[in-house]
Amino acid sequence: MTGNVNMVGYGLAAIGPGIGIGLIFAAYIAGVARQPESRGMLQSIAILGFALAEALAIIGIGLAFAL
Repeated sequence: MTGNVNMVGYGLAAIGPGIGIGLIFAAYIAGVARQPESRGMLQSIAILGFALAEALAIIGIGLAFAL
């Protein structure tokens, strides 16, 4: 039974990184819409933010399988 509870907990925990990724790319799109010439700088920042937010989800699934 504990394995099933771990996966339910991970499913609930994955909501946070999902919302974070959505907010990161929403801010990126809004920034590019306002200043199209800053696309290159904003894109690298958005990709870095995406990678950090996705790392939380990957660590979470690793812990869900480990526990």
